[in-house]
Amino acid sequence: MVESGVGAGAGKGDRGPLYAEPPTIEVRDLHIAYGGRSALSDVSFDVYRHEIFGIIGPANSGKTSFLRALNRMSDFVTGMEVRGDVRINGKDIGDWRNVYALRSRIGVVFPLPVGLPMSVYDNVAFAPRLRGIRRKSELDDVVERCLTRAALWDEVKDRLDSLGSLLSGGQQQRLTIARALSQEPELLLLDEFSIAVDPVTTMRIEDVLRELRSELTIVLVTNLVQQARRLADRTAFFLNGTLVEIGKTEHLFEGRVNDERTSHYIEGRFG
Repeated sequence: MVESGVGAGAGKGDRGPLYAEPPTIEVRDLHIAYGGRSALSDVSFDVYRHEIFGIIGPANSGKTSFLRALNRMSDFVTGMEVRGDVRINGKDIGDWRNVYALRSRIGVVFPLPVGLPMSVYDNVAFAPRLRGIRRKSELDDVVERCLTRAALWDEVKDRLDSLGSLLSGGQQQRLTIARALSQEPELLLLDEFSIAVDPVTTMRIEDVLRELRSELTIVLVTNLVQQARRLADRTAFFLNGTLVEIGKTEHLFEGRVNDERTSHYIEGRFG
């Protein structure tokens, strides 16, 4: 696999200041299987700090499995086997004895909003409390900051004591983002976040992600190729459990590809 528009040695070279620092994520020879059945095989690439890295591909192409591997969900998914080398900020994720310590560095947003059965305030304050923050003034600051960064503060500031589950679907998804940000993560993973969100809210969340890229690294799995085009610095195309191609997003959408299947998928000929 050669990176589109770059040539051999993907992950290095003359691609500008974004790639001058060591990668946030390093993946080498990643294989994922469920009950012995392969879901993703022989995947290798890097993701860089302050990058929005998009992953596109049809259903059952291995996109979600890849996110699960990053977050070590294999520890809790029966029959899931992960082989290969995955490093986050230089440390092999398998070296973390406490998987929850690893996960505290990784925020995750799922396709459907998954709120805790508690108030809006407590949803966002949950992780800070686990870190030992007890003073209400400090918690208030964290809650306001995270809700503001998730473009939700103005809509909920007068009902912080209400159940998060009473918010609209779009508001609940933004609450999920605020809760993820309250962990102060180094890495944010989003798995088709806009499936249950209306177009207006989707665009608001996309604006939030553009702002967040200055603070952390984002991996965006999306079933909407135009969303990848709008947001991603680089995009990877997964198909049938393999990484077909990875390249600068603008190159892929301009047709500057190494594999015609990439163009066929982007153009909607299949998937």
